[in-house]
Amino acid sequence: MEGDHIRINYWLLPLSWLYGLVVSIRNLMFDMGILKSKKFDIPVICVGNLTVGGTGKTPHTEYLIRLLSKDHQVAVLSRGYKRKSKGYQLAQEDTPVTEIGDEPFQMKHKFPYIHMAVDKNRRNGIQQLMQPEVTPATDVIILDDAYQHRYVQAGLNILLMDYHRLIYFDKLLPAGRLREPESGKTRADVILITKCPRHITPMERRGIIQSLDLEYWQKVYFTSFKYPDHLDEFGENPLLVTGIASPEQMVYDLKKLLPQFDVMSFPDHHHFTHEDIQAIQTRAAGRTIITTEKDATRLHGLKNLQVIPIEVEVLYGKGEEFNQLIKHFVTKHSRKSVNNNHTH
Repeated sequence: MEGDHIRINYWLLPLSWLYGLVVSIRNLMFDMGILKSKKFDIPVICVGNLTVGGTGKTPHTEYLIRLLSKDHQVAVLSRGYKRKSKGYQLAQEDTPVTEIGDEPFQMKHKFPYIHMAVDKNRRNGIQQLMQPEVTPATDVIILDDAYQHRYVQAGLNILLMDYHRLIYFDKLLPAGRLREPESGKTRADVILITKCPRHITPMERRGIIQSLDLEYWQKVYFTSFKYPDHLDEFGENPLLVTGIASPEQMVYDLKKLLPQFDVMSFPDHHHFTHEDIQAIQTRAAGRTIITTEKDATRLHGLKNLQVIPIEVEVLYGKGEEFNQLIKHFVTKHSRKSVNNNHTH
């Protein structure tokens, strides 16, 4: 059942109330126009969440890249978590992971044809990506993990929620993992319930949607991770190494594909030290080490390391509907379309 993995530190609730008050005042200032949100004349899609980590933002961002890159020049703008550089950085093929962060590094190497940029100041980052010297010219910008960055008004807000940590079971930081009150969900145009098991009944899906108490215009889709059908090349009893926020669903899914494997988990975005690498190699004892694409960017020097490719699948026959919603938004709000409307 969803909510089983949620741990609430109830003794920290007074601090959560104070935190919630500060965040609510900030959101109110944006709603009233005291703090200004800037809108851009280019399609901007925000992918984010209300919780700290673990909803699958990178695989879902990659889904959008695959969907849109056939017809549009896609740019992805990220904060570049834990990078050592400052300010705006536009990734090149040889840009090291330390300059842009592990997730942007992964996306740039997986999709070399996109513009991959990092900037804590998302307004500045968007303006830089729209400059004439950025070629080919940017058609659409995907903001990675920017749901709380309200200084930019995205044209389409996609809110991700982990099936195992739905927001109505959670509490605000520091008692729980919510970054802002549950009411923040009203800014979303699309809600994706991620990391779903494939056996959710129609009644349970309706129950989740009703419990979220959404606005009539908000769309809800359920997604899951898709793995290769055969993982025989990993040998017997491989060692799974993860440095992601919520590895539970991945472990559950892999149990259906691998008869036996060992697990070694580290915190999200963990910086693997030389000692960590030695400990992993010792634990593996000659077996194949398997990991995610995100973690592979930080696991250097390991022998027998194999990456498990992960893709997102929209469940229950709703994939084409979701795809058309995204494509329609980008086409309708493209600079070419906007310019044509202005001339008529």
